[in-house]
Amino acid sequence: MNTIQARFQLDYGEFKLEVDLQLPGTGITVLFGDSGSGKTTLLRCIAGLQQAPQGFVKINGTLWQDSERQLFLPTYKRSLGYVFQDANLFPHLTVLDNLYYGLTRIKQNNGMEKLLLAIELLGIGHLMARMPERLSGGERQRVAIARALALNPDILLMDEPLASLDFKRKQEILPFLSSLHQQLDIPVVYVTHSEQEVAQLADTLVILEAGRVVAAGPLSDMQSRLDVPLAQDRSAATVWQVLVAEQEVDYQLTRVEFAGGSLSIPVVDAEIGTPLRVQIYARDVSIALEAPTATSILNVLPAIITGMAEGRSGQSVIRLQVGKQTLLAHITRKSVLLLGLQIDMAVYAQIKGVSTLIHQ
Repeated sequence: MNTIQARFQLDYGEFKLEVDLQLPGTGITVLFGDSGSGKTTLLRCIAGLQQAPQGFVKINGTLWQDSERQLFLPTYKRSLGYVFQDANLFPHLTVLDNLYYGLTRIKQNNGMEKLLLAIELLGIGHLMARMPERLSGGERQRVAIARALALNPDILLMDEPLASLDFKRKQEILPFLSSLHQQLDIPVVYVTHSEQEVAQLADTLVILEAGRVVAAGPLSDMQSRLDVPLAQDRSAATVWQVLVAEQEVDYQLTRVEFAGGSLSIPVVDAEIGTPLRVQIYARDVSIALEAPTATSILNVLPAIITGMAEGRSGQSVIRLQVGKQTLLAHITRKSVLLLGLQIDMAVYAQIKGVSTLIHQ
């Protein structure tokens, strides 16, 4: 089984990094946390840009660091691609020459094949003759990612690549990043403090705080854990993997299916069978003891209460099981008492039609 093993102890006095992680060797792992939590430091240790006195890194069977054996491969000997917050393109070279420059670092027969795949994946074929100054921020980052992928790395490391972009540019590049885990056979470790990027990109989520791992695991598990900060936040949400099942053209709706039921969502231009991610905010979920007979809410689903916790500002956080999916609801403590809600109780979850849709 392919895995990423990363263990580091690093002491800066006021800040200490102390992590011990075993992550999937495929898909996108997101390192999430506030500024100063250690996300970038951890990424730099994996890359070898920072050497932890006590460290161990093994990427899908290839050992890069083992301090007990006094082994430390410098960055240039590690098969990795690294994308920074700023694209760092050479301003005097065209996009094509910037991409070719990356190929000079490797001597592989399929180097050009990998580069062409990266160009297609990131939709930058029309930019080849342009100079970096004529690119938007989103286009520059797409070129930087393609340059990293052209190295045919064993792992792609991305340090808040959207942090310097405005909202419009982020929306431009996110669909390309979303397709990475479908198109690539290498693991991606992605640093962010954006919950939107977590929801859209993460297969695995690592939550960091003050240099330590608060929790780590599949995205669906991390979002629904009541003992981590995400569930308490006002923007708390869960992400469901769904398939397009039907286009209700007359109503401008799309019906999607999940393991155990279906949802009606605002119309999506996608073929039947297309996989999507649907993000459902806890604030958009209410609870009823009986199935409503007259309501404007289209998505009313039978559910079981599997967890309850006290939230902020008079709220409670309720974890529900809907089919094989987990769902969070933020409701008032008064509602909990009036409804007599308890763990293992059968209820109905009412989901408003304003949930955010995310393309897979």
